[in-house]
Amino acid sequence: MSLLANTRQHRALVVQTLRSLATLDGLKGFVFYYVVISYARKLFRHIRARGLVTSVVQWWRAVSRSALLLTMRLPSIRSKVEAEMAKARKDIEDKLVRRGPTVVRHLSLPEEGQSPEWILEEMERMDVETGGTSGNTHWQTGKLSGAVYHGGKDLEEIIVAAYKKYVVSNPLHPDSFPTVRKMEAEIVAMCLRMFNNPTGAGTTTSGGTESIVMSCKTHRDWARDVKGITEPEMVIPSSAHPAFDKGGAYLGIKIHHIPVNPVTRKVDLKKVARAINSNTVMIVGSCVNFPDGNMDDITGLAALARRYKVGLHVDCCLGSFIVPFLEKAGFPIAPFDFRVDGVTAISCDTHKYGFAPKGNSVIMYRDAELRKYQYFVYPDWAGGAYGSPSLAGSRPGALIAGTWATLQYMGQDGYLKSCRSIVTCAKTIEAAIREEIPDLYVLGEPVSSVVAFASNTPSVNVLEVGDIMSTKGWHLNGLSDPAAVHIACT
Repeated sequence: MSLLANTRQHRALVVQTLRSLATLDGLKGFVFYYVVISYARKLFRHIRARGLVTSVVQWWRAVSRSALLLTMRLPSIRSKVEAEMAKARKDIEDKLVRRGPTVVRHLSLPEEGQSPEWILEEMERMDVETGGTSGNTHWQTGKLSGAVYHGGKDLEEIIVAAYKKYVVSNPLHPDSFPTVRKMEAEIVAMCLRMFNNPTGAGTTTSGGTESIVMSCKTHRDWARDVKGITEPEMVIPSSAHPAFDKGGAYLGIKIHHIPVNPVTRKVDLKKVARAINSNTVMIVGSCVNFPDGNMDDITGLAALARRYKVGLHVDCCLGSFIVPFLEKAGFPIAPFDFRVDGVTAISCDTHKYGFAPKGNSVIMYRDAELRKYQYFVYPDWAGGAYGSPSLAGSRPGALIAGTWATLQYMGQDGYLKSCRSIVTCAKTIEAAIREEIPDLYVLGEPVSSVVAFASNTPSVNVLEVGDIMSTKGWHLNGLSDPAAVHIACT
């Protein structure tokens, strides 16, 4: 009886152990297949978005880069590379940083504070020392592409007066500086009306890059909350501003770059559609892009955004206060603003063709419900509840005051006149290149202030053309893919 009982107990123990092993093996198998399927889905999405050839090329480049980095660790090769890098750094420093016995560098605080007269005199001396002119006004010759967006001497004085009046203000404390808070709200409201969305919402930022990064953050958090997306992706044209790549790097958003048509310079809508998947939080269009001044098919992108229920950001940072006035100025432009159903966000740089002081931009959303995902709020801090609308905490209220003053001074009539003047200048340059210089061609059909040109013939290196123009005092922008040079009229 005892032997039989022991046998039954042993059999039960064996059966229980086998069942446990089966369950464990099943769990292992489930985990294994889940991981394989998950990575297979990611691989499929990647190849679908970028194409097999592009994916293979990118893989080969990654492998080659890794191999090159490993090779560079060899002592003999590393020393050569470091020597070349040191030479390159010195060449750049020699070009950008003046040296010599007459150059004075202020590397530590003075023992005693300097007088206002000394400070102004030293600024004048440094202008001469660095090869510039008083106030670095070489841009006034008209040979500088973009960079400086100047509304005239009278406006400059108004901006300085606004700065002086609100120099200590900080919109982080709206209860202490209610006027600055009011001016910021009015700047956003004016821009929203300019882009045909008076009931929308937005904030000011420190520039186009922050506006774009904020939009990336907003759409990422919206998609996580509403759609449950935890591995966000974004689809952008290859001509889009690198600020979108910066936003992706900061915020953990995978970026798919879609090529533009080599003739029209518009992003390929079919490839955009192919790149959209269940992890896509936002797609992007430019109006206009920086490299060649062309605009994407915003209505086509909006149709995709509606179809797949994703966000659509229209980057008007460069188009800013030009593109909203093109129709009134008599220049044709396709729909691009909030009148297009599907557009969820627009960025606009007030400090470009709005002529506001540098360091101000506006990010606009279709409604306040979307904007709320931009805000950061931390209620549990020992210092009290903390909240901010953008990346910065403290911000210069004087900059907001200067921007508000600029918009009030210019008015719709002023911006309409500047739009007509600037775009007429760009169209004149475009026509001259098309009609009088057969060795060059204009990229696409630029709609506003930027014209880019490339070479029609192998005997003409367009980048060398840009270099030659530099020797004649011009400061233009060299481009790649294709090699070209662009002029931004201001």
